[in-house]
Amino acid sequence: MLTILQLFQAIGLGLVLLLPLANPLTTVALLLGLSSNMTNEERNQQSLMASVYVFFIMTVAFYAGQLVMKTFGISIPGLRIAGGLIVAFIGFRMLFPQQTAGEAPEVETKNKELRKKTSANIAFVPLAMPSTAGPGTIAMIISTASSIKENSLGFAHWVLLVAPVTTFFMVSIILWACLRSSTGIMKLVGKSGIEAISRLMGFLLVCMGVQFIINGILEIISTFPSNAA
Repeated sequence: MLTILQLFQAIGLGLVLLLPLANPLTTVALLLGLSSNMTNEERNQQSLMASVYVFFIMTVAFYAGQLVMKTFGISIPGLRIAGGLIVAFIGFRMLFPQQTAGEAPEVETKNKELRKKTSANIAFVPLAMPSTAGPGTIAMIISTASSIKENSLGFAHWVLLVAPVTTFFMVSIILWACLRSSTGIMKLVGKSGIEAISRLMGFLLVCMGVQFIINGILEIISTFPSNAA
């Protein structure tokens, strides 16, 4: 009974640490801005796939994050800067969308046919990464994985094995539920509201991307004195 309580405590602690960083509501707004031309079925499929990707990204980051980063020589500041560049690029695309060639009925009909054949895949980039499982989330998971071996909180060994995967699964379920609600939001807000949300999210994403880059550069600068010493 005591170990079961420890499991719930560990999962609760993991959710408290990860949910503010993952911020599913931000991903919902991003989905609304990027899926205006999608059908409800396509939007629901993207939501499901994004949740699955988030689970696997978090799991891989926990169990193999340090090994992968050491193998390819990737540092946390480098991860932040790369994520910031991706976020800023996506933000610029949303803030300054490309103009369409024409709005004639024939052109619109053809566009609908093309969209049915090849719909954009936004599940992995940017919904799963870097919006949900971004540099901050991955950095937190990797640092937690490196310190969890010490087991300073005194959890049972099996709890430390089960709690991380369960926590990642719970985050994915919460993200999926939030993204599925975007269909109702889409109907309520309408096309003009979605365009306004897209522009606003584009500006916010540019700001977030620049901040990610700044944080990465500051972390690099902070290592200079220690390296010089």
